[in-house]
Amino acid sequence: MRLTTLCERYDERLRTEAFAEVDASANGLQIGPEEGEIEHVAFAVDAALETIERAAEAGADVLAVHHGLSWGGGFERITGRTHDRIAALIENDVALYVSHLPLDAHPELGNAAGVADLLGLDACEPFGSLGDETIGLRGKAPTAFEGEGLCDRLASLDTGGREPRLLDFGPEEIEDVAIVTGSGADWLGEAAETGVDALVTGEGKQQVYHEAREAGVTVVLGGHYATETFGVRSLRSLADDWGLETTWIDAPTGL
Repeated sequence: MRLTTLCERYDERLRTEAFAEVDASANGLQIGPEEGEIEHVAFAVDAALETIERAAEAGADVLAVHHGLSWGGGFERITGRTHDRIAALIENDVALYVSHLPLDAHPELGNAAGVADLLGLDACEPFGSLGDETIGLRGKAPTAFEGEGLCDRLASLDTGGREPRLLDFGPEEIEDVAIVTGSGADWLGEAAETGVDALVTGEGKQQVYHEAREAGVTVVLGGHYATETFGVRSLRSLADDWGLETTWIDAPTGL
């Protein structure tokens, strides 16, 4: 398969262009020869030196990730860690494909969709407004959770040994759950305004404790890495369906 074909298929499914105005990430093909031929794709959450080197060791032609290398308008200087990562990609002839917010948001392939499936939520609808798009989901639990039960369901995620954190300030019975993966605590206000019982995200800032307590919303912090493995795994499944060899590279951060 041509590299451009892979990227075009992913971009079309994920509606990459729709997020161009709201995402700091340069989504799509970040590094690589546009006319290259590929047979083997590796998948990871982060484009780090470890995952790049492991992709090269596996013989991958492309590394597809959620967190790429180019943010906020591109590179000013290619030095230090950025140089080392780009050099490792070029020297090993490994292209880099990135999908950040489009892969958070997709209602079937995305990270929030994966967490919703894990929790068994029904009747999911968009949540987490960002400009004209949304980057999360909101759904109903067929059987109400208690806070600890919600945490326990998320404990199966690959947290790198870190247990999910619970801020148990919502109702005793949790039925209406909102999800914004990764660093999604900024959407606590929307959760409170729309009347959800709990917000599930990856990591939180200091102020989320008091904000959640005052708003009466339970917050579960499942881990940034852990809540964002679903999307790239979905991309892997698509590549498998297209007849490509694939490799999953797990590099949990515990954060």
